[in-house]
Amino acid sequence: MKAQVVSVSPGAMVTADDIDALLPQTQCTRCGHSGCRPYAEALLAGQAPINQCPPGGAATIGALAALLQRPVLPLNPANGVEGALLVAQIDEDACIGCVRCLPPCPVDAILGAHQQMHTVVVALCTGCELCIAPCPVDCITMAPRASLGDTPPRSHRAREPGALPRSQRAHRPALARACRAAQRSQAAHRRSDGQPT
Repeated sequence: MKAQVVSVSPGAMVTADDIDALLPQTQCTRCGHSGCRPYAEALLAGQAPINQCPPGGAATIGALAALLQRPVLPLNPANGVEGALLVAQIDEDACIGCVRCLPPCPVDAILGAHQQMHTVVVALCTGCELCIAPCPVDCITMAPRASLGDTPPRSHRAREPGALPRSQRAHRPALARACRAAQRSQAAHRRSDGQPT
């Protein structure tokens, strides 16, 4: 992974924003913090080492070392290993629509409704792997992003929930089915509660 370079003018204080800008924004929690921003704040406070981010790997560690004027350290193996960027994939035939994968997703990259097939919006998925453990039928796997030929994930700050390029919507019939099913389910739920649809 290529780390983003943040330029801090000489004499300026480094901020958590400066550090957060260098992190990959996967929100994976492998660093031991609840997301990239809390890790950035811990780094700024000197409460965390710079080598805890497997998705960022050596490039991010190097960029953090330069910014924070700390020595470069190898990635801490207790936090994981550096590897290819991954994206979650759901086996649509095995998915039971339990919705247990939805709450742990930090970027809302999984679409689905109760008792309906779920799908992953590849352009939003950061590869954090937090959706795997809650799945009771093991229908979620991780695949190398490069093998899918889709666009890389956008930063959680820049994304618009549910927004996909037109070209991607046209080539994702499973996503379209999941969206329609979720809309029907929500409408049915509102009708059963006496709310207008």
